[in-house]
Amino acid sequence: MELNYNINEDYNKLKISDLNKRLEKVKLGGGKARIEKQHTKGKLTARERINYLLDPKTKSIEIGAFAGEEMYQKQGGCPSGGVVVKIGYVSGKQSIVVANDATVKAGAWFPITAKKNLRAQEIAMENRLPIIYLVDSAGVYLPMQDEIFPDKEHFGRIFRNNAVMSSMGITQIAAVMGSCVAGGAYLPIMSDEALIVDKTGSIFLAGSYLVKAAIGETIDNETLGGATTHCEISGVTDYKAKDDKDALDTIKNIMEKIGNYDKAGFNRVKPSKPNENPEDIFGIIPKSRADQYDMLEIIKRLVDKSEFEQYKEGYGKTILTGYARIDGWAVGIVANQRKLVKTKKGEMQFGGVIYSDSADKATRFIANCNQKKIPLVFLQDVTGFMVGSKSEHGGIIKDGAKMVNAVSNSVVPKFTVIIGNSYGAGNYAMCGKAYDPRLIVAWPSAELAVMSGNSAAKVLLQIETASLKKQGKKITPEVEKELYDKIKARYDEQVSPYYAAARLWTDAIINPLDTRTWISMGIEAANHAPIEKKFNLGVIQV
Repeated sequence: MELNYNINEDYNKLKISDLNKRLEKVKLGGGKARIEKQHTKGKLTARERINYLLDPKTKSIEIGAFAGEEMYQKQGGCPSGGVVVKIGYVSGKQSIVVANDATVKAGAWFPITAKKNLRAQEIAMENRLPIIYLVDSAGVYLPMQDEIFPDKEHFGRIFRNNAVMSSMGITQIAAVMGSCVAGGAYLPIMSDEALIVDKTGSIFLAGSYLVKAAIGETIDNETLGGATTHCEISGVTDYKAKDDKDALDTIKNIMEKIGNYDKAGFNRVKPSKPNENPEDIFGIIPKSRADQYDMLEIIKRLVDKSEFEQYKEGYGKTILTGYARIDGWAVGIVANQRKLVKTKKGEMQFGGVIYSDSADKATRFIANCNQKKIPLVFLQDVTGFMVGSKSEHGGIIKDGAKMVNAVSNSVVPKFTVIIGNSYGAGNYAMCGKAYDPRLIVAWPSAELAVMSGNSAAKVLLQIETASLKKQGKKITPEVEKELYDKIKARYDEQVSPYYAAARLWTDAIINPLDTRTWISMGIEAANHAPIEKKFNLGVIQV
């Protein structure tokens, strides 16, 4: 056991090292040369602006750091989707901050940029969090306008959300700290209050070149839409700032005066650290995604005092359910048990597989948490639902459907942590992205796909070899192995947590040691939004 622990620990800590290196690269945005260019203009970078705005020595979490990774290579890349999004504290108020990164294509909007901005607004709306926009963008990236302009979840949805949030009473503050052109000009002006930085900020529907081409008028950009114009002539903006820091100080002053919020009322006591060492997680999580381990040992290293009150401990053992606290917050945990378990009838059940009894148990527990107003935390390491005649005759589809129904209709906030496997319908039942978790994060050990790389490669190999044989080609063992390796390599790239994070299927890839912070800040955010709906499973087959 000690040998496996050491092997696992070395392997997982190397993954953390890789995560940290990737994050450092992402934080450079468009590169050091473009950062220096930003500084020569007297401007801070997006990350510098956020760091200055957030309260010092307080925690923050970043949404979508890996958005766009390796997705736009022909266009020169789009690190972090060209926008930085963080949840943190401004003048003591938990807020979400969205800052365009002008070092990446002058802050132009790629399709993933729009998706990330919409995710930030979704978080603000779900949790009724104040949202602050730090605008510095050249507008839509025109070569890809067909992928960002006209559809429901494209660029225009941003302004629709501005209007909806305003009607919901969610504070929106925008500071124009660089370019703000065309349709993008509506974002700050649809916010509650708008600031503009003198000489570097500008807002207009069409720049000076387009104005000249369209109506023949000759005018410079500063006169057309600079700070003096909009603060003293048009009245479009509310405050003129002398530089970036002055604008950010003004935002701090505004935020400092905001009144308190109605709370959802989730239970919290004084936080306690886990009794078990969280660092042990690196030795417990196996190197191979196929290997078994005890999820209970992971839970003990995530929850306060390592205390976990199990619900129906002896029933449906491939899912662990129970009550605990994370950073003082009361939570209900639904976790896939990854070790082989024995039923009371003496039957063995595979770890990570959802059986009828475990689905039934999870459904009841989710209902209980909704009744008691306890947020839910899903710890995913699931290969799917049990298959075969015995399971089908036992009604696995019906029991699985009940669990999915309970997850779908849950009204308490849900948080999902993908620890290992997240395959097929198991992803859905354990509150995957489609089921509206308030936050969803992955550890570097995570894999997201319809099925594992090995299984998928074998299926795809059968299809490929059958096709080649029909063409009269001879398939030798060597050719078959070459095909298998090629297919598996392609599939393995897609199951990587970085592939998922690039597309915002998850909000972040995190160090397991940061899990408590993410869940705690997530529940604190959710506490801003009182629950207005009642839990109702609707029509289900009992």
